[in-house]
Amino acid sequence: MEGFEQRTKGGLASKPHVAVIGAGLSGLRCADILLKYGFKVTVIEARNRVGGRLHQQTLPNGHLVDIGPNWIHGTTDNPMLDLAKQTNTEVGSWDTGSYIFDHAGNPFNVDDGEGHATLMWDIVQDAFKHSNKSSKDIHHDESLHDFFLQKVVEKIPDTEEDYEKKRKVIMQMSELWGAFVGSPVFSQSLKFFWLEECIEGENLFCGGTYKKVLDTVAKPVLKGAEIKFQTKVERISYRRDPEEKVKIQVEGGQTLEFDDVVVTTPLGWLKRNLDAFEPALPARMTKAIEAIGYGCLEKVYISFPRAFWLAPEGEVKRVQGFVQWLSPNYAPESNPEQWNQEVVELASLSPENSHPTLLFYTYGEQSQYLTSQVAGLSSKEKDDFLMNFFKPYYSRLPHYSESDTDCVPTGCMATDWLHDELAGFGSYSNFQVGLENGDDDIRTMREGLPNQGLWMAGEHTAPFVGLGTATGAYWSGESVGRRIAESYGRTKRRSLGLGNL
Repeated sequence: MEGFEQRTKGGLASKPHVAVIGAGLSGLRCADILLKYGFKVTVIEARNRVGGRLHQQTLPNGHLVDIGPNWIHGTTDNPMLDLAKQTNTEVGSWDTGSYIFDHAGNPFNVDDGEGHATLMWDIVQDAFKHSNKSSKDIHHDESLHDFFLQKVVEKIPDTEEDYEKKRKVIMQMSELWGAFVGSPVFSQSLKFFWLEECIEGENLFCGGTYKKVLDTVAKPVLKGAEIKFQTKVERISYRRDPEEKVKIQVEGGQTLEFDDVVVTTPLGWLKRNLDAFEPALPARMTKAIEAIGYGCLEKVYISFPRAFWLAPEGEVKRVQGFVQWLSPNYAPESNPEQWNQEVVELASLSPENSHPTLLFYTYGEQSQYLTSQVAGLSSKEKDDFLMNFFKPYYSRLPHYSESDTDCVPTGCMATDWLHDELAGFGSYSNFQVGLENGDDDIRTMREGLPNQGLWMAGEHTAPFVGLGTATGAYWSGESVGRRIAESYGRTKRRSLGLGNL
C-alpha cells in the first residue's frame, strides 16, 4: 500500500488506467475483473479478434471446431465447466474401450487394449505420486520415459508370458503422453512431473466448442474496455519509480502511457521477445521464462461423407472415442520415424454436434514435419498431402473400403501454431528434462513486478493444478485483476460478488 500512497501523491487519476496486452482468455478475464473494480482498461491485441489460441474455424463440412483447446481438464470447482453449463455447451466423454493398433497395424482385442491402457495410466499415476513425494530427491535429468523403463519391469516381471512383447507395447503407449503436453515423453521432467497434474475429476471433451464460453467471457470486455485490435507491441517500458507511467510502444512508433500493464502473451512470445522489456527484466525473471518448456501440439481434422467407422445397422464392430496406432512400421515413406498416431472421432457426439470427422493430435517432431511440409502449399495441395499422410491409419478402421465413397475424405483442416508469431511459435507450457526450479520459475512469472507496474498472466502463470490449460489461463487473469485492485485499495471498498476470486 505504500506504493499506492506515493503514486496518489504524485497525482494519479481517480480512475487508474491499466493496459492488458493480449485478448486471449487470461487477458479477457483480467480486463473483466478490472472493469468491475472501476479501472479504465485498454486491451492491446495484435490479432483482429479476441480469443488468442482459444479460437474456432469452420470445416469444409460446415461444422465449427476448436483450433485451440478441445478439453476441460477436471470437473471439481472448474470455472470452465461452470461456463459450459451456463452457456449450454455440450461436454462429455466416451465410455468405451481402448482401440489400439499394434506396430503392424493389427488391432488388439478390446480386452487386451484396455488392459494395456490401464497399465500405462497406472504407471503415469505412479509417476505423479513419485514426483509429488520425492521431487527434491529426483535428479533434474530424469525423464518420465526413464520412470517407465523402470516401472514396466516391475509391472510385467520376467515370469509373465510374453513379457518382452508386453513391455514393448507399454513403452510404445507411454509415448502417447506427448499429446497431453505437446512434447515427447523422453523430454518430460520427472522431477517436475507433478506440475502436470490437473484439477480432480474427469477430462471432458468440449463437443459444442468453446465458442459460447469465449463469447460470454469476452462480452463485458467488448462493451466496457477500449480494445485496440491489430496493434503489435514492440516495447514495454515499466516503472523505475512510483511516479512514472508504464509506457508501451506499438508498431508504427506510437507510445501509450498507463498506470500498470498486464502482459498475457504466450510463454513462447516472452521467450522470443525478452529484449522488448525496458529496462531488461531481472535475471531471475529472465531465467524463469527461459527455463519453462514450450510445446508444439497441433491438430488435423479430416472429414468424411459418413462416419464409416461406426457400426452399420445390425453390426457390433465399431469404434468410438479414442484410437491409437502404436509405432507404425507400415508407412515407411511417409512416417519412417514410426511416430505414434492418435485420433478422437467426433461422430458419436450428440446429434446436435456430431459430424463424420477424425481429429488427429500431433506433437514434437511430427508437428514440425507436417507444418513445414504444407507451408506454402495451395489449399488443395495441403489437403491432399495431409489426407495421404494419415490414410495408412484411418484406412485400418472398421468398415473401411477403398471403393466406398463414404471412406474418401471430403476435406481437412490443420492448425499451425508452430509458424504463428503471436502464439510464440508453439503452444502450451510444459516441464522439460533439465529443469531445476520449475515451481519457483512459475511463481516468479506469476508474481511479476508489481512495484514497477508490470504484471503477468497466462496459462504459464496459473495455479499448479491449471498450468497449460484454458482453466489456468482464466484463473491467472482473474488473480492478477484482483491483485491490481488490491494494490489500489479497491477490494476493501467494494464487494462485487466475484465468486471464487
